[in-house]
Amino acid sequence: MIRIFILRFLFCFFIVAMLSSCNYYKEIPAQGDQLIPIFNKVHIRFDPSINKEGLLPDSSQVIHLADGRIVLKKVILPVYKRHTNILASITLKSAGDRWDKSGSCFIIPSGSEINLLNIANGEKKFPEAGKDVEGLAGIVSAEGFQPAIELMRFMTPFGVGFYNDKMELRRPPYIPVWENEVNWELDVTDLLSELEQEVWIGIWIDTWTPEGYQVSFELKYDETEGYCYAKTETEILPLVNTVYYINPQKHPDVFARKDIVVEANIPENAKNLRLKYITTGHGGHSGGDEFVKKNNIIYIDGQKVFSFIPWRDDCASYRRFNPGTGTWFEGERDGEYIDWEAGAYKTKKVNERISSSDFSRSNWCPGSCVIPEEIALPNLESGIHQFTFSIPEAQPAVDNELNHWLISAYLVWDIK
Repeated sequence: MIRIFILRFLFCFFIVAMLSSCNYYKEIPAQGDQLIPIFNKVHIRFDPSINKEGLLPDSSQVIHLADGRIVLKKVILPVYKRHTNILASITLKSAGDRWDKSGSCFIIPSGSEINLLNIANGEKKFPEAGKDVEGLAGIVSAEGFQPAIELMRFMTPFGVGFYNDKMELRRPPYIPVWENEVNWELDVTDLLSELEQEVWIGIWIDTWTPEGYQVSFELKYDETEGYCYAKTETEILPLVNTVYYINPQKHPDVFARKDIVVEANIPENAKNLRLKYITTGHGGHSGGDEFVKKNNIIYIDGQKVFSFIPWRDDCASYRRFNPGTGTWFEGERDGEYIDWEAGAYKTKKVNERISSSDFSRSNWCPGSCVIPEEIALPNLESGIHQFTFSIPEAQPAVDNELNHWLISAYLVWDIK
């Protein structure tokens, strides 16, 4: 009898577990994987004549902002019921701009009444920015406004595609061919709740040439095959974004003088809370924020929760994307080589070629995508908290040494 009782108990436990964890009797409907093109070889360049007739969409329903340096498009994206991963993909080639430039793919937050589009249209203005951010417009939330949420930060390489034939003599022997384009992919599943239904998606490149770049962008939806894996509902709260997308935004060297402090209200139903942080240092020539290691620190309610030095020392691995980079000879030095007749290694004076794109930089390389840092905050309780973003050794922008840091951050949590 005891054995029968145990068997019945285990059977009932199994049935309850299946019903509670997997919606056993009702399959969650599948929609299938989808590849959704957003921009197809759009031309991003500097052309002040673009907006003279107003912000009108072209034949591909693309709107050009900021004298052509931003492309923006409204898309209708699917709403999945099963768990789904999303991959963002950008493909870029030079259309004549040979320089390394900052780039940002972003979405306009669905809850922001004031946004880049209606500001560019002249319908709205950025909320007045206070002394705490030195008057820098649009970098933190205010009444009716949330800063743009970055999907992907990237850095254009030196002339990929366009300058391949023109710079053949600059190709190192270890590079078989110059690449025709560069492609970046990044998992953006955490932003699923902002990538459903009607969404405004944009790409900005800090180009100042009429030639600019050719850019494509797409989203890849990878749906889970198991029918019982329901998607996790999430919420996104943008905190800060110092990218200077449109006027009157400008180079943000604020960190040379003070921290950026913002408040955020965490609801009671939030779980699996995490902070996503993107940062890159720029300007100042060889001794500035682009080429000197600087610590980035994040505090919550005055307590340090994250500290790191954003740095990339693998930039030489991107050489094949940088035909137009500056190249010169380093001073003479001793180089070792095999003397086959002597059957031994010997040394002689050599001039070594050095390329600008090879130098290490503050969290980026010419031709690279920037991977967001993720900071788990499992013990942060609900309520209002103060987030402080600090780069204590940042340098000011002086004359043409435009030191600045482009940072963006948002909170994401699962809804219980």
